[in-house]
Order: sequence, then structure tokens, then C-alpha cells
Amino acid sequence: MSAKDKYKGVLSLGEKLGIKDGKVSEENGVLKIKGEAKTAYEKNLLWDKIKEIGGQQPTDIKANITVADNSVYHRHTVQSGESLSKIAKHYYGDPMKYKQIFSANTNILKNPDMIHPDQVLVIPNL
Repeated sequence: MSAKDKYKGVLSLGEKLGIKDGKVSEENGVLKIKGEAKTAYEKNLLWDKIKEIGGQQPTDIKANITVADNSVYHRHTVQSGESLSKIAKHYYGDPMKYKQIFSANTNILKNPDMIHPDQVLVIPNL
């Protein structure tokens, strides 16, 4: 199995995320990927997928993934039924970090208990 076949899930995720300037090559059994993610969150998703497939220290892949917007961790579009604590748990693993999300979005939020579908929230770097 080629490294490209092995890491097909990473390449598919990159396409799904719309990674810009993506380049993929394979040399001596090592897959080399390069591209630009929109946010650090998307870069982390790619690295998580790489580690899921290749382990914590994979030797058959080299990835150079840059980030277009380092000013935020991510931008999240609110879906029906979500709350700031649910969003905080998703991005940070801690629902109590909803306060940081609220603070970063006081320009559009007046109450942390009142968010609406289709609002685009800044998920701040911690």
C-alpha cells in the first residue's frame, strides 16, 4: 500500500475543508503534503487525522500546513439547538470556556444565553 493510499482520509479531509494551495507528492514511501488551512482549528483537524492513521510520530508522512488567519482559532456558524457551552465543549473540551467565546463576540451577542442559528461566532485563541 502506498503512503498516498494509507493517508487517503487526510487528503479527503483536506478537500472537504477547502485547503488552499494544496500539493501532494510521494517520494521513497513518504507522503509530502503542503497547504493552507483557514484557521488553526482546521489545521489541528488535519493533524489529528494524520495521527489517527499514522500514530503519534508517523515517519511516512511530512506535512507543512500553514494557517491563513491566526487571529482566531476558528469561525463557527451557529446551528439550531446549540449553546455557547456546547460550542465551547466542541472546540476546547470544556463547556465553561463559553465565557471566552461570549467575550470575543460582544459585538453581536448581548446575552450568553441568546444565540441564534446562522450567527457567525469568533472562537478565540486561548
